[in-house]
Amino acid sequence: MPFPAGAPVIDTMIGFREAGWGQYDYIRRQTKDRESREELDFPAEFLFRDVPKDLPTADPVAVTVAEMDRWGVHKGLIRINDDVSRDALRRFPDRFIPQLRLDPHHGMDALRQLVREYETSGVRAVSLFPAGYLPQVPINDKKMYPIYAKCVELGLPVFVCAGVPGPRVRMAAQHVELIDEVMYDFPELVLVTRHGCEPWTDLAVKLMLKWPNLYYSTSAFAPRHYPAAIVDYANTRGADKVLYAGYFPSGLSLERIMTELPAVPFKDSVWPGFLHGNAARVLGLAT
Repeated sequence: MPFPAGAPVIDTMIGFREAGWGQYDYIRRQTKDRESREELDFPAEFLFRDVPKDLPTADPVAVTVAEMDRWGVHKGLIRINDDVSRDALRRFPDRFIPQLRLDPHHGMDALRQLVREYETSGVRAVSLFPAGYLPQVPINDKKMYPIYAKCVELGLPVFVCAGVPGPRVRMAAQHVELIDEVMYDFPELVLVTRHGCEPWTDLAVKLMLKWPNLYYSTSAFAPRHYPAAIVDYANTRGADKVLYAGYFPSGLSLERIMTELPAVPFKDSVWPGFLHGNAARVLGLAT
């Protein structure tokens, strides 16, 4: 089951190391334990080893592009909710794919923001973090439904965190069983889970078998820890449903990911879709 060296790679979760750690304040504000509030730079840092924390920050975009070049990542899906990411999209429009993180608490303003960015920035996806909002907004909450409806209208996929969150916040908002109701109410919605769906990975597989437009991405997991249920699903009936996603620079280096990836026991026929084809189809990119 050889890894196809030199194959095009689309990373459906990549970003930039900015100076300081203020980008995680929105998570830290709802934590209650002292370590999360006072000691951890990255709220889920305790789950990872060798977090790439010491990257240069003078030009975060250049650092990420250099790592992408080094490890063969052709394109990366980035959130354009900050100036650094917008700078990346401006400087390297052929390397970065824009997505927008929305806050369902903003109601109609969130929908207006989405339409504006869709028309002006070419946004290709929406990102949601149910456990990261304050207060939290469950996957199937009525506040989410206008966003789902607008994404169906615009033909945009939604990437949503599912499963127990890494930061020390409550998990109920991301229970995988909540996805079933959403897919029932929005069968045209393309939904891609992030961050593993654990400990309900078997349920995630069952739901992907049930719902044609439900997908899984491998964000925040080093390849050696990909859930066995997901590898087995990709090798059997789910070759077109599992997308590669990294976690650089939040918790994983591209070096670790790409060094471990060849050992994942995917069938030869799975790799092209996993590395590139499935993401290209979901994001509406030319292949």
